[in-house]
Amino acid sequence: MRTHLPKHYLVVSDFDQTLSHNDSGHVLSEILGVSDFEGKVAGLAHSNLVQQGGELAYLIRHDPGFRGVRREHLVETGRRVRLKSALPALVRFLEKGLDGCRFSFYVVSAAPREVVVSALAGIVPPDHIYGTEFDHDPDSGEVRAITRVPAGYGKVAVLEELKERVGVVSDRVIYVGDGSSDVHVMLHVNHGDGFTIAVSENQQLARIAKSTVLSDNACSVLIPVLHQVLGMRTPEIRSLFESNGLMLHDWERARTDRVMILEAPAMPVPAMS
Repeated sequence: MRTHLPKHYLVVSDFDQTLSHNDSGHVLSEILGVSDFEGKVAGLAHSNLVQQGGELAYLIRHDPGFRGVRREHLVETGRRVRLKSALPALVRFLEKGLDGCRFSFYVVSAAPREVVVSALAGIVPPDHIYGTEFDHDPDSGEVRAITRVPAGYGKVAVLEELKERVGVVSDRVIYVGDGSSDVHVMLHVNHGDGFTIAVSENQQLARIAKSTVLSDNACSVLIPVLHQVLGMRTPEIRSLFESNGLMLHDWERARTDRVMILEAPAMPVPAMS
């Protein structure tokens, strides 16, 4: 008799504004009393000095306002980050899997790893979390060097490591992200026939992601996975949600065309000879 092995999917998610509502850089700035965090990030983005998503790591290491950041600051930042609702339910669902289908869930973020581990304590195991890693002074605990930043192509490198670690092929990769720093990894996943989900209306991602989901509930990302990847129909999805203690209250499937139309300039009248 031939035995059919369950399909194995690698699900990788960004953290800031994907699993959370607020950016960890804003929270850390509030703790430190640093103002104009957005301006600092915008300045770095304009200069192209660092890869998108790696701005906070650069500021922690080089900006005078962030000088003296210690491990306890990062842990406290994680405690204050506001997570999306039903995130534990999402993780439990993925751990449980479905008949003929199992998932391995990891978080890959350019946010400091201490922040993400602290924010997701009791929800996601620390060894399933990849973030920016710092070298801390053993005496003061202050950040003295950056050892790795999973931003831009750095996320692609981590994703490839995870594929080898869990043993999945490229077309069984699902990536969830929200911003411009996810563009490189989404292009990479799409190139391997994987599945990409955007959870914001970022125009760069809208052209790249295979699906966009807007919701305050973390379990919303399951809908395109169940519908488009696994081919389940709406009644099946609704029943599955209910069996897991969730109610699919409203699901608006729509495609939005962004159009700008201007009046054409008046054509010049030819001169009379």
